[in-house]
Amino acid sequence: MTEHDDLLPRIEALGETLTGARAQIARRVIGQETVVELALTALLSGGHAVLVGAPGLAKTRLVETLGAVMGLNAGRVQFTPDLMPADILGAEVLEDAPGGGRAFRFIEGPIFTQLLMADEINRASPRTQSALLQAMQEKHVTVAGQRRDLPPPFHVLATQNPIEQEGTYPLPEAQLDRFLLQIDVPYPTLDAERAILMATTGIDDAEAQAAMTAEGLMDAQRLVRRMPAGEQVVEAILRLVRAARPGEPEASDAVNASVSWGPGPRAAQALMLCVRARALLEGRLAPSVADVAALARPALVHRMALTFSAKAEGQTLEAVIDRLVEEALGLEAAA
Repeated sequence: MTEHDDLLPRIEALGETLTGARAQIARRVIGQETVVELALTALLSGGHAVLVGAPGLAKTRLVETLGAVMGLNAGRVQFTPDLMPADILGAEVLEDAPGGGRAFRFIEGPIFTQLLMADEINRASPRTQSALLQAMQEKHVTVAGQRRDLPPPFHVLATQNPIEQEGTYPLPEAQLDRFLLQIDVPYPTLDAERAILMATTGIDDAEAQAAMTAEGLMDAQRLVRRMPAGEQVVEAILRLVRAARPGEPEASDAVNASVSWGPGPRAAQALMLCVRARALLEGRLAPSVADVAALARPALVHRMALTFSAKAEGQTLEAVIDRLVEEALGLEAAA
């Protein structure tokens, strides 16, 4: 028996569970199938995601629903300009001890949860945003010189208003890189918006039931890492990521002229995990190059920046990435 012999029954069983999870999510989040798929991909990959879209597009509702369906303890922080790091991490307070002395007691902040919803994360100051850096990467925080582990599995699903709106602070590049995917939330289609009106303006609001547990999610994450990825997929990821970096031999003249900085190794790691998770969501045993093309935008768009001249010419990162997918992979990028 090889190490992959048990993958097929486990993938089939997990596929049924994930089908049930999607059905529960669809009861409360209508018409955002791609957004839901990408959010589940991030969770199955063991990473974090940032949802970007205009207000009122069910970003917060989606995160709340994911917590309930995946069986995770969820916490929520509404990011505002006056929020301080201690409001997220927690702090030590001096209390009177029963014997008459005094002692410090640590009061946990809302970050001590399995699924943290960082609502409108770009409305907080950079100092407060940086409080999440250690937690997102190392799954623990340091308060008063003491390490405090976060409950596994730990995920951050942040929501963000477009940077062009007033009163926001762009996330620093180091923090953006820690988000596995950037998920752009579009406006619903006409039919979806009609269904939303009918489902959300009545007396009753649909409730989502748990379809997984925290332990089940961690088992799924381990299964994702065991899934084999063919050499074609590995080469496709490397070609795509390296072609997006200005100055690399694989980069084209257009990339060198329009991109000021490109994706680092975390982008390749994100793609390697996410293509496996996407294959798992679709009940396949292994990812394909088409999965790389489908995930190129969400994995790369927040890890790149255009030059000033490219912005002045009206270029967009989405268009640059689509062109890279066509040139490096020979495929059409996902819309």
